[in-house]
Amino acid sequence: MENKELIPHLFRTEYQKIVSVLCNLFGIHHIEIAEDIVSDTFLSASETWAIKGTPENPAAWLYTVAKNKTKNYLKRNTLFETKVAAEIKYNTPLNNPEVDIDLSDQNIADSQLAMIFTVCNPCNSNEAQIALALNLLCGFGINEISDAFLSNKEVIYKRINRAKEKLKEEDIKIQNPSISEIKERISTVLKTIYLLYSEGYYSTSQNTMLREDLCAEAMRLTYLLISNKNTNLPETNALMALMCFHSSRFEARTAENGEIILYVDQDQSLWNQELIERGMYFLSQSSTGNTLSKYHLEAGIAYWHTIKEDTTEKWQHILELYNNLIILEYSPIVALNRTYALSKVKSKKEAIAEAEKLNLTDNHFYYSLLGNLYADFDTKKALKQFETALELAKTTADQNVISKNIEKLNLKNNH
Repeated sequence: MENKELIPHLFRTEYQKIVSVLCNLFGIHHIEIAEDIVSDTFLSASETWAIKGTPENPAAWLYTVAKNKTKNYLKRNTLFETKVAAEIKYNTPLNNPEVDIDLSDQNIADSQLAMIFTVCNPCNSNEAQIALALNLLCGFGINEISDAFLSNKEVIYKRINRAKEKLKEEDIKIQNPSISEIKERISTVLKTIYLLYSEGYYSTSQNTMLREDLCAEAMRLTYLLISNKNTNLPETNALMALMCFHSSRFEARTAENGEIILYVDQDQSLWNQELIERGMYFLSQSSTGNTLSKYHLEAGIAYWHTIKEDTTEKWQHILELYNNLIILEYSPIVALNRTYALSKVKSKKEAIAEAEKLNLTDNHFYYSLLGNLYADFDTKKALKQFETALELAKTTADQNVISKNIEKLNLKNNH
């Protein structure tokens, strides 16, 4: 791998690890110092490696340079000494350059876990938590995050800074959460990771690689939780199962030209069987205890979608899971998705009656679903639904899918 590819790759994999360790060492009020040291480390890498070539172990080189830069900073910065001396966790005198900057695998894992629970603090809004998670936990830059949210850089920059300031105002401690804190906050943590994954899976961004990166990062963070005995909970495993099942169909979801391929048209041979098996493993792990979370039910729905056969049994299972999901945590989109399963088990006319009760007139998926349900017996109504969906759709990919449906109906009418 050349430097121009290697450094961005290492930035994605190593930046957040070193930042987490330094934030854990310095405390919440000095996040920017940790980020500056790590950014400077990567700048040194790009300059040095361009002249001297790539070292044999690039990650180890980064760790060594980050440690040295941190020690140099501690030695020369008197302001930092006076402000942070009381907060340094290791209680090492700051005039001693041998402050223990522990970049062992175990401390990296512990620091990242502490950072997950810090970033996913309910003192910030969901949007702010996700932006901060992308920035601090996943190493995404402002440009990438603004791309993911189809927002401008200034808005994202302000959102991240406000989120950091809020954590400082609340004096949130970066520390491994206690059992009681895990119980209290795990739902917020899982929700943030779930939203992060959803932003990738249903992304409005046109950047396909970024979309898959978001999903991969959400899975990495969930695996970090699973790797710690205190956060290896049934609902954590259920979330991992859900993400494995969805990710297994990534390759089949998009055509070479970037167009979305709907579930019914996907090439099953492109589904990743290894990810499906991993999903089944995590789903099995999630069944211990008495917890039934929305992630369990959504993982169950996603599991049945890995079975391509269009059987009544399959759709009955899916409908039953949707029924339970609506009882557990109602949302209009879940209710809308349920109506498709209802059309497969009962009839399209029953499904239309249920869907129309929802009246989601600002949602293109609502009109697309109605268009599909009407298509078999009232093409005029179906066309009207698809045309409204086309007006509301925001992304080119969605617009292309709807346009194809309109073309099919027009061809049908002309024959």
